[in-house]
Amino acid sequence: MIRVEMLSTGDEVLHGQIVDTNAAWLADVLFQHGLPMTSRTTVGDAMASLVETLKARSLEADVLIVNGGLGPTSDDLSAQAAAAACGVELVLQQAWLEKMEAWFASRGRPMAASNRKQAEIPANAEMLDNPVGTACGFALKLNRCWIFFTPGVPSEFKVMVEQQIIPRLKSAFELPEPPLCLRLTTFGRGESDLAAELEPFALPEGAVMGYRSSMPIIEIKLTGPASQRVAMEQVWQQVRLQLAECTIFEGTEGLPALLARELKSRDFRLAVSEQFTAGLLHWQLAAAEVPLSAAELLPEQDEALEVQVMRTQMLATRQQTPLALSVGALVDGEIAVALHTPEASWGQRVKFAHGRHNQEIRQKVVAMMAMNMLRRWLQGSEVSTGHGWIDILETVKH
Repeated sequence: MIRVEMLSTGDEVLHGQIVDTNAAWLADVLFQHGLPMTSRTTVGDAMASLVETLKARSLEADVLIVNGGLGPTSDDLSAQAAAAACGVELVLQQAWLEKMEAWFASRGRPMAASNRKQAEIPANAEMLDNPVGTACGFALKLNRCWIFFTPGVPSEFKVMVEQQIIPRLKSAFELPEPPLCLRLTTFGRGESDLAAELEPFALPEGAVMGYRSSMPIIEIKLTGPASQRVAMEQVWQQVRLQLAECTIFEGTEGLPALLARELKSRDFRLAVSEQFTAGLLHWQLAAAEVPLSAAELLPEQDEALEVQVMRTQMLATRQQTPLALSVGALVDGEIAVALHTPEASWGQRVKFAHGRHNQEIRQKVVAMMAMNMLRRWLQGSEVSTGHGWIDILETVKH
């Protein structure tokens, strides 16, 4: 099996000042190509540590993808560290220097002298093109390992991986068939409750049931070799049936995207009114291109559930739209969500069962609850339902 590793560089990554989204993205892409990442290392902006890590990992890994440290500043050390680890000099890539100079000139800006270092790579390296930035990448062989050096800017990193690195890996190695990964996402149930229901299932050889909790959702994954596809799909059907009540989507689509697809297929538009969620619901829907007729943000006000349901009906009438969704105010740990449809109007007032969640988390929970009410109506399920750790205090339907 090919051992693929990642080395993330930079003090800001090492000390948690930024979230390393590149690592998560790369792990997923490699997995999809049949190259699951074996391990990941993070090193700060220290030359000795970088050189030592490059040498050590090159004795263990078949492929090492190094991310970051190709910028123009003094703390960008990846090229120098690579040259030191290989015992070679840095060589100026004249064609890349001219490309950078042209890039700056086309924008009416002079190129700073410090940018010149971005065109210098180790003498034993092959340059990797970067069509969307000024830092060229490069690849070299050290001991048993092919090492690819990439920029830390996510947009540049992703293009380089997809256009330069993955094709080279496919040429250099005989890649196995990608593992099969079946996913669904649940809302309203605790991880331990879900695990208790699924643990008794007998899994095919090599398959693993996994759980990923990211409040307020929990993703269930069944991962295993593609050769076990038939047996895994049989188990997955049992999982679907067992978790049908709390499943909000399958795969990686996301609930807002699912709503966008459903509403567009029916030529429906949605009006939204928010208090406690403070625009979060609108942002999530708009980002997924849900067809919206209106979105209003109101100051928080304590109102009876019946009043909120009527206000939601009036919003739909005023906007001449068949659907309206509203989130009320949070008062004493209680909040109401209302949905108007051509069929009927529903409202539910709920109370958080415990107070450990901060306001940001609660806003995410309530936004998800509102979207889930709409999803359940669109898919023909009962609109008002329990959410495990959220208590329903009152429901209305007209």
